[in-house]
Amino acid sequence: MIYLQVIFGFALLLGGAEFLVRGAVQVSVKLGLSMLLIGMTVVAFGTSAPEFVVSLNAALDGSGAIALGNVVGSNIANILLILGATALLAPIVVDTRAVIRDGLMLTGASVLFTWLCLAGTVSQIAGGVMVLVLIGYFLRSYLRERRDGIASAHLHEREAEEFQDVQMPMWLAWVSVIGGLIALSFGADQLVAGASEIARNFGVSEEVIGLTLIAFGTSLPELAASVVAARRGHTDVSIGNVIGSNLFNTLGVAGGVSAIIPLAVPSQLVQFDLWVMMAATLVILAYLAMGARLGRREGVLFLGGYGLYIAAQSYGVERVLSWIG
Repeated sequence: MIYLQVIFGFALLLGGAEFLVRGAVQVSVKLGLSMLLIGMTVVAFGTSAPEFVVSLNAALDGSGAIALGNVVGSNIANILLILGATALLAPIVVDTRAVIRDGLMLTGASVLFTWLCLAGTVSQIAGGVMVLVLIGYFLRSYLRERRDGIASAHLHEREAEEFQDVQMPMWLAWVSVIGGLIALSFGADQLVAGASEIARNFGVSEEVIGLTLIAFGTSLPELAASVVAARRGHTDVSIGNVIGSNLFNTLGVAGGVSAIIPLAVPSQLVQFDLWVMMAATLVILAYLAMGARLGRREGVLFLGGYGLYIAAQSYGVERVLSWIG
């Protein structure tokens, strides 16, 4: 029953995020919002909604380790798993000018988040600062892109257009939004409860469950969106989705949740997982800076890296670190 509870939670998260984003995009379009603004806000928030709802639910239930593990694990999965799987389907080619600014911001946000975690607790003040940084960055980026019409603006518009293929009347769009929110809330509750029980039964720490099982589940919307975009030949959208999602996870999810309730940082994250997240972020930034494409070879390497990361979690990070050191 526990495993069915987790699977049911995954299904609700995936379906809820899909209904939420599609409904919210339709509502936004009918209200006259630009595709640029929709791509930067509605799509970015919607695809990261599972991470936020699950992390908030876990923190309120006293499982802060799951909340932070979910954020870090999702960022790692988004880069290594999602971009790796997408690159296997079709080479990822992107205009460097469209993503380099967001890539640099993601790197800076990751450094800030890691630095705050090293204190041992992400306080409410630190969480508020991260949220304000995210809001300020989105506002500045939107005003600049609307004025200059630069390459990144066109990429954000295409991200929104990926969710506009199904037309619906306003009332149905609102039903989709509300239904999606309900599914996300209930799915998060089921997933956190089931995953916590699995951790207790197998003697696994909650942060490991957050880094692996829950992180994979909350990354499913980004995986689905990226695979669909790749099959349509829009591989640049997939990398835009991943960078935007990781940026929102780092500042919006971790910041928003810790602004509500302080989050104690598990020692394993400080010793290992935060640095894996930083390394993956720097690797993708290097590819963007060089203007290199992600082909099938890179896809295999990324997936292999994710496989090694999961293997390290299964074997035991402490044993891996002691073996290395």
